[in-house]
Amino acid sequence: MAGARSAALKALLRVEKEDAYSNLVLDSVLESSGLDSRDQALATTIFYGVLEHQITLDYILGAYSRTPVKKLSPVVLEILRIGLYQLKYLEKIPPSAAVNECVALAKKNGEFRAAGFVNAVLRSFLRNPEKARLPDKNREPLRYRSVLYSCPEALVEFWQKQYGTEIADKILEGSSAKPDFFIRVNNIRISEQELLERLQAEGIEAEPVPWLEGALRVVKNAAGLKQFSGYREGLFHVQDLASQICCHVLDPQPGERIADVCAAPGGKTFTIAERMENRGEVISCDVYPQRTQLIASGAQRLGLTAVHTQTRDAANPQGNLPAVNRVLCDVPCSGLGVIRRKPEIRYKFPLTIDSLPDLQYRILCKSAALVADGGVLVYSTCTLNPAENSAVAERFLREQEGFEPLALRLPDNIVHVVDEPEYQLTLIPELHGPDGFFIAAFQKR
Repeated sequence: MAGARSAALKALLRVEKEDAYSNLVLDSVLESSGLDSRDQALATTIFYGVLEHQITLDYILGAYSRTPVKKLSPVVLEILRIGLYQLKYLEKIPPSAAVNECVALAKKNGEFRAAGFVNAVLRSFLRNPEKARLPDKNREPLRYRSVLYSCPEALVEFWQKQYGTEIADKILEGSSAKPDFFIRVNNIRISEQELLERLQAEGIEAEPVPWLEGALRVVKNAAGLKQFSGYREGLFHVQDLASQICCHVLDPQPGERIADVCAAPGGKTFTIAERMENRGEVISCDVYPQRTQLIASGAQRLGLTAVHTQTRDAANPQGNLPAVNRVLCDVPCSGLGVIRRKPEIRYKFPLTIDSLPDLQYRILCKSAALVADGGVLVYSTCTLNPAENSAVAERFLREQEGFEPLALRLPDNIVHVVDEPEYQLTLIPELHGPDGFFIAAFQKR
């Protein structure tokens, strides 16, 4: 167990120092850790838990630490966060073990003088956990929500301004909820029912999503999917419902030619090809060769011969692609819809959003040139920011002749919860279930 906490600490320090993506950092640390599956699971829980609850943890620590939290060394601060997270959120870990291991962790990392401080702060919390009360909801509503949901006040205020307080509160609730785990059945190799039976035989419990054909929710032992023989056989790929809904809206048909212009890591490309029954062509593009190779490898595992990859910069394309029936334009974005999967994104706001709408609009316009007469163009992001979503879609209709809005063909269970036209859809995790997402559709006259 001590190794699990050391791994979590190492990963947290790297995220802080390198400003890196949490999933990539954790994968790298665990790969070289030598930990067994049980300790890897604990390290993962602590790592993501500390990232997710960082503002709340720091607020509580401030009530017990004589040294201001901002003046603590990065190592000591992360160790205190790790300890407090276990004491407050992980009931199965004995409090004494959590404290003692954090004291040992301080010494192991050269913080001998701080070891007693770590012990004192954590034990003070254990003796009087009610000392750190939430800010008053009525007098300090922003700070209250910031501490309650561990979200920067600027982002809380931003979502309130963009969507209203009621929807903003739902977004905040969803940002700290554990996301469901979904996979997509590879219908060219196995039926939905057959895959369910294969999974059950391997101890993996899953259930169909009744309103979206081919989508399964894994409810038990999702961690065992990569070891499942069906994964190697290409019977499914992992994909959140939001992306599957996006492909449903695109509505690819067998025999068509379709372009996915910002495709890596390839999940939507694979779903498109499967919905086309592997008949026709899916031109799957990304700007980096190593990422297009990743798509090609995934398509090969799944047996999707309709997928053809191409290294291509969607914002500044060189050369021409053939005209296509449909284009999926899933652009780079600020990622505010996937905070529950990548908790560190919330702490980067608003630095990540200023220049994105112009880039997104440029990619959308360049991609529109690929659409054949009568064809369909779908624009999507995994963010909850109208400047990157509805504003880009509306600008496109104003400035680009030849396209008109196309009312979305939505699954039966999906309804609009924000005020938006029929050609747009904003998915809110707490209200819809999938990740936060935006989709808009256009048709070329």
